[in-house]
Amino acid sequence: MGEEDINKKLLIKDEDEREQDLSLQRRVWNESKKMWVVAGPAIFTRFSTFGTNVVSQAFVGHIGSTELAAYSLVFTVLIRFANGILLGMASALETLCGQSFGAKQYNMLGVHLQRSWIVLFLSTFFLVPLCIFTTPILEALGQEENIAQVAGYISLWTIPMIFAFVLSFTCQMFLQAQSKNMIIAYLSAFSIAIHILLSWLLTVKYQFGIPGAMVSTILAFWIPNIGQLLFVICGGCPQTWQGFSTLAFKDLSGVIKLSLSSGVMLCLELWDNTVLVLLTGHMENAEFERQWVGNDDIPWLLGCSKCSQGGSSKGATFSIVVIVFTSFSIGLVLFFIFLFLRERLAYIFTNNEEVAKAVADLSPLLAFSILLNSVQPVLSGIVDIFALGAGWQNTVAYVNMACYYLVGIPVGVVLGYVVNLQVKGVWIGMLFGTFVQTIVLLILTCRTDWDNQVTIARNRVRKWAVKDIGDSNAVS
Repeated sequence: MGEEDINKKLLIKDEDEREQDLSLQRRVWNESKKMWVVAGPAIFTRFSTFGTNVVSQAFVGHIGSTELAAYSLVFTVLIRFANGILLGMASALETLCGQSFGAKQYNMLGVHLQRSWIVLFLSTFFLVPLCIFTTPILEALGQEENIAQVAGYISLWTIPMIFAFVLSFTCQMFLQAQSKNMIIAYLSAFSIAIHILLSWLLTVKYQFGIPGAMVSTILAFWIPNIGQLLFVICGGCPQTWQGFSTLAFKDLSGVIKLSLSSGVMLCLELWDNTVLVLLTGHMENAEFERQWVGNDDIPWLLGCSKCSQGGSSKGATFSIVVIVFTSFSIGLVLFFIFLFLRERLAYIFTNNEEVAKAVADLSPLLAFSILLNSVQPVLSGIVDIFALGAGWQNTVAYVNMACYYLVGIPVGVVLGYVVNLQVKGVWIGMLFGTFVQTIVLLILTCRTDWDNQVTIARNRVRKWAVKDIGDSNAVS
């Protein structure tokens, strides 16, 4: 162990001892500040992205109930499917950039970014046929013909959005590895403001219908990407971006392997809502009973925030408690909002009374979903970060597969079709799967030897650093 490592350990130990001497209230306040500094901009960015879909859905809903159902189907099934694949594969870049930045091989971050672009753009081309043949695919899966037809038309407009995901996810992870989160948040805020204005102009004032709503949505996805790309290549990251390099085309097999393993781990978790929507399409009144389901990105990012800071494992348990309590508090507020407002929220998205009544009927389930999802994604975020850093991908993939696909979906099918609870039955089944996963993640988190995980992560950083030094010399 070098002198520098010893000094770092002594500093961390002193900091931990000073932290332990503080009052509980002060410790919670300090921990919360650290959490929000890291997670705040990322949460706002994800919230803005989710808000873009909500704004589009709100304006489309006032065009017609069939259009609303079709739009919800496309974005809950097709876009979530593509999002799961690309976000999962992009998670490999988070690991690579974090390790290279920690090893001070700064110029390798730009190379990793370019490698990720190559892998993800090639992967995206394989998703395009899903957009082109959406209508026959949905009809084959048992969706109503009128909804499938409109969904097929909308899905053609989503092709530019899917390619936008590549730049969005990769640039965000590249910048977040360097703690340059604020530029992402500023661009997201600008984008959603433009989106609201354009959506009103194109769908309400000039009444361009679906094309108007989709043009505004496409621009909302691409405006932040263009801004991030210009920031990266035009001097915003002088240490980590040193221009395009032919080295990006070398050693792609390692990136592909890590991308696929990370992709499988996250996709199994993100696709549960997709299966839910497809199952409800076989039921009565599918057009009216499809809902907007809350986003769990915010608690997931809270879970990632502390784990991504590194350092000592001394306060890991305390950090997790603070994060879980914070997320649960947010979820509890939203629980009461959705429980008591019920159909009033539905009128944001539609003027159809039948749709509003269907939303009101399912609001208690939505409220409980939000409450449960205020805890589960936090634990999932914590486990995901260590899975990527310490090689838990297979373990987490098995947990996700068992809880969602061997417990949640079978229970949902039985309750929905056999017991004839329809949409409620399917939803209860998925909630039960999420509940089981929460318990498993809680046990996994409590039984984890955090000191050992920090050691494993540091060893992996050193191992990757040796490789990055060789690649870095090739860049030079």
